[in-house]
Amino acid sequence: MPNPTSKHSKSRRDKRRANWKITVPHVSMCPECQEPKLPHRVCMSCGTYNGKKILEVVEKETA
Repeated sequence: MPNPTSKHSKSRRDKRRANWKITVPHVSMCPECQEPKLPHRVCMSCGTYNGKKILEVVEKETA
């Protein structure tokens, strides 16, 4: 297996890693409760998905 004959510079290495940045997740609004939610997932505030009740959401009690 051949090895590189000369060292790659730091800028050349960093150019290769230039597209490793993190992306902001897309957020959509729930049609039932108008809370922000991730697309194609159950809304965690009202428990609906695609217009159907999927989860029973229980409110936390504050002491």
